Order: sequence, then C-alpha cells, then structure tokens
Amino acid sequence: MQGRPTEPDQLPLRPRDAASLILVDREDKDFRVLMGRRHMSHVFMPGKFVFPGGRADPADGDIAAAAELVGPDEQKLMAGMGARATRRRARALALCAIRETYEEAGLFLGSPVANGAKPASSHPDWTAFAARGLMPDLSVLRYVARAVTPPGNIRRFDTRFFIAFRDAVAGHLPEGTGPSGELEDLRWLSFEQARSLDLPSITLTILKEIEAQLRDSPAPAPGLPVVQYRMRYGRYVREIV
Repeated sequence: MQGRPTEPDQLPLRPRDAASLILVDREDKDFRVLMGRRHMSHVFMPGKFVFPGGRADPADGDIAAAAELVGPDEQKLMAGMGARATRRRARALALCAIRETYEEAGLFLGSPVANGAKPASSHPDWTAFAARGLMPDLSVLRYVARAVTPPGNIRRFDTRFFIAFRDAVAGHLPEGTGPSGELEDLRWLSFEQARSLDLPSITLTILKEIEAQLRDSPAPAPGLPVVQYRMRYGRYVREIV
C-alpha cells in the first residue's frame, strides 16, 4: 500500500481494485499464515514479505466458478463500492485473490470441474486451473479487511483482503512457488514469526487484525465485520463496517 509521492501538479490517482488472500493453516494448535518475499527486482516494495495478491484483471469477473461467494460476503463487498457496485465487480475481486494465489504461490483454490465445464478465458492462470480439471471456488473465501493507499502515491490500490484455510487448496505446482516468480521464499509462519519479518506497515496492521479475529473466532462466519483503513480528512483512520 506504499509508493512514491506524486508530483505536485499531478491529479490524485484513483485507486485500482486489488485483492489479497490470507491463507491460514489450522492443522496445528497454532495458526500459521502463508507469506512470501517480493523479488528484489520489483520497483514496488522490493524485498518485503506480503500475502499473495495483486491488481484485479478486467476479465476476472467473467470467470465461471464451482461455487459463488456466500451472500453476506458478497453484500459486504458491494456495500463498499458505492455507485459502482455490481455483482460482477465483487466476483472479480474474489477471483483475483484466487488467481493471484496461483500466480504467486502456485496454489489452486478450487473444486473439480462438473460436466466438463472450463473457465471461459485464455488467461494462462485460468487455463492452468482447467488443465487440472478445476474451477475456482469462491465459497471458501471470507471477506475480512480493506485498505486504500492514501493520495499522494504514484501507485494506489483499493485492496480487499480475504481469508481462506489451507484445506481449501485443491492442488499445487511442484516448484513450490507460482509461475510469475513475483514471490520467493514462501513460508508458512506462526503469527509471531510473521510479525518479525520485514513487512509493509499496512501488511503488519492487517496481520494483527486477522490474528485477533481468529483468536476470537477460529472459524470465521460469512458477513463478519470488516475492518477498513483509509485516509479521511488528512488522517489515516480505522473503521469497522
């Protein structure tokens, strides 16, 4: 959520829709979360540990899914979109989180294809799902947080954070990472271990929010309160919606 300041004569950038997936392993007594280090060649946040995620693709909202977002989560997503709210846009954000998790971590969150159906896209990430007989499954995602990059940055994102559990992963690439190469040194870490990494400030903030939420509700139900971080009247504020 950080970036270089814009030039004084530039108009404020509209934040781009983005999504991130907080994938949690609940097999052991302590929860573990998946994080990876951004490649040092990146201009944006090189070397920082982050959750898989990225910018939504215009075609994401058209991808067929094995199961859709649970109603309360879809409603929460759309409620934050104002006049630009559509079900397609809400789906695009959830599908973006799944696609980016494959692209950056090599993990497939999906279910076996029924009746030979395949994702209607030539995007290599979605064709990888089809090649394995899988369709993305949106029902395993819970919408939990949102963060908007403040004005004055050269890159701005309106990022929605989803949580899913490791047992929703239907397959993985043998390389142990994703085809984009954007994330390296992928690790399953306790929340305590994750907090000690070199994290962007907003990632650390969201990590702490999720840790507290899982402590209170180890199996988050659909439609839980969503924590939001955004700039209001010159101050970065926390809201619950």
